[in-house]
Amino acid sequence: MIQRIDTNLQTSWQKELAMAVSDPENLLKILSIDSTYYGEKDFKARKLFPMKVPLPFIQKMELGNPNDPLLLQVMPSVSEYLEHAQFSKDPLLEQNNQQPGVLHKYKSRVLLMLRGGCAVNCRYCFRRHFPYQDNHLNKRALEQAVDYIAADNQINEVILSGGDPLMAGDDTISWLMDKLEALPQIKRMRIHTRLPVVIPNRITSELCQRFKSSSLQVVMVTHINHGNEIDSYLANKFAELKQAGVTLLNQSVLLKNVNDDANVLCELSEALFSAGIIPYYLHLLDKVEGASHFDIDESQARELIKTLLLELPGFLVPKLVREIGGERSKTPIDLRLND
Repeated sequence: MIQRIDTNLQTSWQKELAMAVSDPENLLKILSIDSTYYGEKDFKARKLFPMKVPLPFIQKMELGNPNDPLLLQVMPSVSEYLEHAQFSKDPLLEQNNQQPGVLHKYKSRVLLMLRGGCAVNCRYCFRRHFPYQDNHLNKRALEQAVDYIAADNQINEVILSGGDPLMAGDDTISWLMDKLEALPQIKRMRIHTRLPVVIPNRITSELCQRFKSSSLQVVMVTHINHGNEIDSYLANKFAELKQAGVTLLNQSVLLKNVNDDANVLCELSEALFSAGIIPYYLHLLDKVEGASHFDIDESQARELIKTLLLELPGFLVPKLVREIGGERSKTPIDLRLND
């Protein structure tokens, strides 16, 4: 792995975001990987979906290893050109939502796409084709979204998503929390994010203090797929969130050649719990166009979870689920334990 440079510890998250690597050949140079291992069409795949990788995430990758599990998640591949009938640009049927930037799929929860951008572009992203330009939530649109929430007493939880909601500044998040705290029916605010994993400095003392002072129960669902994504610096940032009263959960995606191995998944669950995070969901891949090379057969996924049940205490075994467009909840996968 690349050793973290001490001066980077004091770098603001915005500067680290601005320094993200967007050229595959530059990424390979940083990692001392021979570019001839790849073909020209691998590099051109970034035209299908731009490449963006922050340096703190690159520093967790193994030098000289083209099969590093973190690298595979972000490196463009010729396989993204493959076409499959079951894979589409809108696998979860989200792109015809009635109110821009607002998804109300579940009875008691509503999802706000607080920001369209991400700090890292994962090649398997189920929203890699999502029209974020048509779902931008400026302050006026956010106020309209809050009015929508206020008018429905069945909603008791607001989920901040994107893109990545932590791409918004601390001031914006605090302003929105003020609005939600004024609604008596709202109990929880949930944040789905990968940003702290790739830029740990996004967890600022100001953000932690705002969470600590909130009347809402704040839940952060991180997106970590491999134990190597957690280092001591990131674990310390998660500890700050825990001290601020934030509940930490994790959801992973089952990815071919990244974490489709029982030992890797066991190590991930152990690393998560050591960092104060509960393994929550293990998702089967959403069938988005351009990501079919990451897909794992459902029967293989079942066998992996069966092994985890034998190796780990139950609270470290994530729920195996699939999300199906139009359904009112996640769909648990029947493990067929009696087969």
